[in-house]
Amino acid sequence: REPFVDADDIADVAVAALTDARFANRMIEVTGPRALTFAEAVDEIARAAGRPVRYREISSAAFVAGLREAGVPGPVVALLGELFDVVLDGRNSAVADGVRATLGRPARDFADYARATAATGVWRA
Repeated sequence: REPFVDADDIADVAVAALTDARFANRMIEVTGPRALTFAEAVDEIARAAGRPVRYREISSAAFVAGLREAGVPGPVVALLGELFDVVLDGRNSAVADGVRATLGRPARDFADYARATAATGVWRA
């Protein structure tokens, strides 16, 4: 599971952390409000987009091989492979209250992100 975080929440927390002395020398853990599996996240996207989207789990080795086959430069392959492993190893599965504690509002839910993004038309076939 992953507590997918909205990029706007990250930006808003960063602005607060950099401009408000209350947050000086503090670590703020920023997550979304609920942890989802990747299959659940894809289901949210499919629902919002109004079309079928399928999640297919692959191994780290298959992901890295696909990057290499696509001609991605070696250092980028190494970085993305490491990120793939870190995201899937479970260490980031906890939901934190950093957005609420910093901004005084709840973190944006992944379903809200999916609906807003679908409304832009970017996921139309």
